[in-house]
Amino acid sequence: MLWYCRFRYQPGVRAEDVRHRVLEHHDRGLTHPDKIRGWYNLAGGGAGFLLVETDDPQELTEILEPYMDVVAWDVHAVYELPYDQMIEHLRRRR
Repeated sequence: MLWYCRFRYQPGVRAEDVRHRVLEHHDRGLTHPDKIRGWYNLAGGGAGFLLVETDDPQELTEILEPYMDVVAWDVHAVYELPYDQMIEHLRRRR
């Protein structure tokens, strides 16, 4: 299952704080890079989203929880709709 995990820096948190936390957890082997399918920042900074792949919601919580004091998460399960296939599907339903 693919999870859209939007993040926004907590009030008063600096980019330096987030960088430090990510590097600290990466260096300790706690970031689960094999589960992260994409990492995107929003223009302007202070927010973005991860695409995380796991079938276990508890595992997702384990991945995100160590950052909850520096970022706020908004998490949703998502699935892909290949554009051409979706257009064909919509044409058939007309």
